[in-house]
Amino acid sequence: MLKLSGEALSKGGTGILNYEVLKNISRNIKTCIEMGVSFGIVVGAGNIWRGSFGKDMDRVRADHMGMIATVINSLALQDVFESDGIETRVMTAIEMNQVAEPYIRNKALSHLNKGRVCIFAGGTGSPYFTTDTTAVMRAKEINADIVLLGKNHADGVYSADPNKFPDAKMFDHLNYQNILIDKNLGIMDTTAASYSMDNNIPIWVIGIDDPENIIRALKGEKIGTMIQN
Repeated sequence: MLKLSGEALSKGGTGILNYEVLKNISRNIKTCIEMGVSFGIVVGAGNIWRGSFGKDMDRVRADHMGMIATVINSLALQDVFESDGIETRVMTAIEMNQVAEPYIRNKALSHLNKGRVCIFAGGTGSPYFTTDTTAVMRAKEINADIVLLGKNHADGVYSADPNKFPDAKMFDHLNYQNILIDKNLGIMDTTAASYSMDNNIPIWVIGIDDPENIIRALKGEKIGTMIQN
């Protein structure tokens, strides 16, 4: 399972999407597929809308807007993937039958078994949950071996923001208790961390500024930060 932030899709561009970034991600995903890897993907929507942006709005409605925004990003990824010959299905937790399939676990497993990439959009379908939580939940449901958590502006988990503190230390390994206790690490919300701990889902935090890190991780190279029990 690969988790991409919405910001990753707009990096370096002038709009909500940077086509060259999407193409670069697609090329690396295609290489991984040729290596025999199956992919589920969850993408955020921070380049368009987060529920927290609507601080003066009803929270449920603001979160619904964020879920819909993830569908926009997912359709953009699908378009680029399919232009590169990668068969892809977008599956949404909120039904939008004219543009994507509803998320059904058995259907997702069927797609994956046929070598298709499944992009899971619409979050969990419920407000108050982040796309990090969606990623670990879907990972468990599709029996993913690992969650690759792609981060912007950092190539792993650091003791402090490496963009502000050059002497910040990057961790090679952490456990879920580290994430739950030290919220300053800022990797994921506590719901996602607790779910991963309870279900023994390993999470590999990598820098997505260079999408080739996806390939490096799958080859077992020493990059990023591994989080596991």
